[in-house]
Amino acid sequence: MVVVALALLIERFDSAVLTLPALVIIGREIVISALREWMAEMGKRGMVAVSWVGKLKTTLQMVSLLILLALPPAHEFALLGIVVLYAAAILTLWSMFQYLKAAWPHLSRSM
Repeated sequence: MVVVALALLIERFDSAVLTLPALVIIGREIVISALREWMAEMGKRGMVAVSWVGKLKTTLQMVSLLILLALPPAHEFALLGIVVLYAAAILTLWSMFQYLKAAWPHLSRSM
């Protein structure tokens, strides 16, 4: 659902400023979804647990999406939504690296 909302916002705002964090978030969702599936196939799904960073990331994503979907692109508070989206994108990268770090010992053994 987040990916669809971000795709709609990319089209609606038609701006590289919004597209960059949106693509970071979408890319991370694809990578982590694939990682979770791979870990599940190896019987290690529980080894990659959700952290507080992931919960904060999700909260910031929801806040930014609420702001950006509710307001027209030219609205003065739309900038707040973009700033929050950038914060979410930074946490998105941090969260992805945490997942990859936790999964790496199991993945390197399966190669």
